[in-house]
Amino acid sequence: MTMTNKNQIKDWKLLLQFSQYVKPHKSWLFFSFSAIPITTASTVLIPLLIVRIIDDYIIPGDLIGLRNMVSLLSGAILAGYAADGIYSYCLQRVGQLAIAQMRLSLYSHTLSLPRRYFDKTPIGLTLSRLTSDMEALGESITIGVLSLLTDLIKTISLFVFLFYLNWKLTLLIIIVLPATYLIASYLRKKLRFYYNAARAALAEATAFLQECLNGIKTVQLYGAEKKVLQQFKEKNRRFRKSQTRSNAYDAALFSVIEGLTSVTLVIIIWNGSGQILAKSITIGVMIGFVNTLSKIFIPIREFAQQLAMIQRALSALEHIHQLFSEKPEENDKPVPDTLKKKLIEFESLEFENVSFRYSEKDPPVLRNISFQLKKGEKMALVGATGAGKTTILKVLTKTYLNYEGSIRLNGIELVEIPKKTLIEMITMMQQDVFLFNESLAFNISLKREKVSEENIKQAIEYVYADRFIEQLPEKLDYQIVDHGSNLSAGQGQLISFARALAGNSELILLDEATSSVDSITESYIQKAIENIFATKTAIAIAHRLSTIQKSDEILVMKDGKIEERGSHDTLIALNGYYVQLLNKMHAEH
Repeated sequence: MTMTNKNQIKDWKLLLQFSQYVKPHKSWLFFSFSAIPITTASTVLIPLLIVRIIDDYIIPGDLIGLRNMVSLLSGAILAGYAADGIYSYCLQRVGQLAIAQMRLSLYSHTLSLPRRYFDKTPIGLTLSRLTSDMEALGESITIGVLSLLTDLIKTISLFVFLFYLNWKLTLLIIIVLPATYLIASYLRKKLRFYYNAARAALAEATAFLQECLNGIKTVQLYGAEKKVLQQFKEKNRRFRKSQTRSNAYDAALFSVIEGLTSVTLVIIIWNGSGQILAKSITIGVMIGFVNTLSKIFIPIREFAQQLAMIQRALSALEHIHQLFSEKPEENDKPVPDTLKKKLIEFESLEFENVSFRYSEKDPPVLRNISFQLKKGEKMALVGATGAGKTTILKVLTKTYLNYEGSIRLNGIELVEIPKKTLIEMITMMQQDVFLFNESLAFNISLKREKVSEENIKQAIEYVYADRFIEQLPEKLDYQIVDHGSNLSAGQGQLISFARALAGNSELILLDEATSSVDSITESYIQKAIENIFATKTAIAIAHRLSTIQKSDEILVMKDGKIEERGSHDTLIALNGYYVQLLNKMHAEH
């Protein structure tokens, strides 16, 4: 099978994928297609009436018959316009409804993707699929793909009519068609290539722009505006270059069809004039033929534009299909009642010889990690950057599943525990706080079913966030702007703590690192962590000596392995790697 055939099969598969969003709107599609016979009949009837009017009424001078035929011609024209209007409106409506449903489906699919997808994929790239690719598809799919049907029917009908008028002149048109097809096919391939290149370059530029806008304060703080602008210029230049080339081939396609139309028209007039002089055809047939010829080349000329639109649509569909092809989070399997009883509340966690690597090509990030944690116990993870501390938490929260060894929660293997149940039992407090541009109450509850107003109040008191919330003008109804710019970093951290605790999870995973926190808020954060350690089961990536000292067990991580383990006093007496880390911590502070 040739590459061209493979691409054509791929294109059909993409269009079939889109057709599933059209099916729910079959009634509108039916109304649209029901107008096709009327508009087709009108297209054929108009030149036929013109031939009759000239030959049978104008030349003989029959004014009464002419008046009746002109009225009939006017009726055919009005019927054609009305049918075209109905067809176009219904088709556009189907297209927009289908695009809206597809956008909703794609967004829903994106929300179902596992967290590891977002670890490896720039947000800007995903955003480009959901926005610019969808816009490109919406602008072109109905006008391009769906309009081809009526144009094809009209063209075939007009060719039949031309054969009826004069088969010799019609053969002259058919001779030109192979050249038209070959040129259009070549230019179509070029269009597809440069449309794909342009879409890829636009997605890259969008991803870079989104990243820069997110980090605009950092860019300005370090005076990196010129460097960032230069990088964006280069990405924008690649997009402009691909887009310009696609526009050039688009223009070439249109010009070639327009030129072939003119050449064909000249040939027909030349040959037709000879037949008129030889009295083989009438003037009315010649005028009707030329009039019909122009109508035939209108859909052929528009076909060139539709090809460009179709290439744009297929390119966008291809990118959207890539996002749809990403595997969503696996659906939870039904849990037997015997297991459900064991997962009502947290009792124990056990890692046994757990190893992990992010991909087969990457070196191991965790190597034979084993530990046990029981309800009410506190564990601290310490180690240098890259030692594997955060990876332990990611594996435990099922961000990644391809681990080796065994992880058991209440004696049940982690892979067998439904995601929903895991979220209810375990909460992870991330170092990076994300706040929505909504009220404080929304940012704490996130509209979770099990989080009541009472849960929110208890959570903010638990982490001492009520100290600053009570001073705000609207308290819990206070609106966050610009993802938390109207709160301090420490206040945002406390809201994050309250969000995690509002769900009443027993096991808390905590990355306690804080930065740019004022001394007062720092003391509240310290008290909040002390509360967590006093009442919850906790695993903390610990940066504070006080947290480390209060842990029942400390795992000292190095190169993905547990280098040392034990209580603070035990590890101090050992005078090993742990002591080196503490000395370094003291030196940095």
